[in-house]
Amino acid sequence: MTRRAQEWFDEYSESHRKPTNKLLHWICVPVIVLSVIGLLWALPVPSVFRAVSPFLNWGTLVAAVAVLYYFTMSINLGVGMLLSMLVLTWLVYLLDQLAVPLWVSCVALFVVAWIGQFIGHAVEGKRPSFFKDVQFLMIGPLWLLAHVYRRAGIPFWSGPITPRNADQSQSPD
Repeated sequence: MTRRAQEWFDEYSESHRKPTNKLLHWICVPVIVLSVIGLLWALPVPSVFRAVSPFLNWGTLVAAVAVLYYFTMSINLGVGMLLSMLVLTWLVYLLDQLAVPLWVSCVALFVVAWIGQFIGHAVEGKRPSFFKDVQFLMIGPLWLLAHVYRRAGIPFWSGPITPRNADQSQSPD
């Protein structure tokens, strides 16, 4: 059975209630996503990838698969995650232009951001959600975006997409 996005958000929220932990997540989750894209971007790719586009690499492919996953949860949130991934990918491209190797920058960002995450959970007094289910690593960025949508009054369907509900839209809360 596929879980509804709101069910994921509700469970994720259980270990993300204290303001300090929330603030650290707003800072660290996007940095972790950026660093993962960057680390994958830095991996060697087949020459056929480069022949197609300099932007076709393991980082952009994994980001595209992640966006497809988000679209299965909510079309509106999928659009927002597509835009977010495009921005993060552009930032990785800029990091790749620096004199410091991309993988070095991304490892440093990854480590610092995860330290921030664990500090937040120490303050919260609860273990990170992904210890219970690794899918929460994918839910964290979507949880942040859903919060932005709620604040902006943007509705989203928070269930699995099926032929019967594909045209529905629902605002959570």
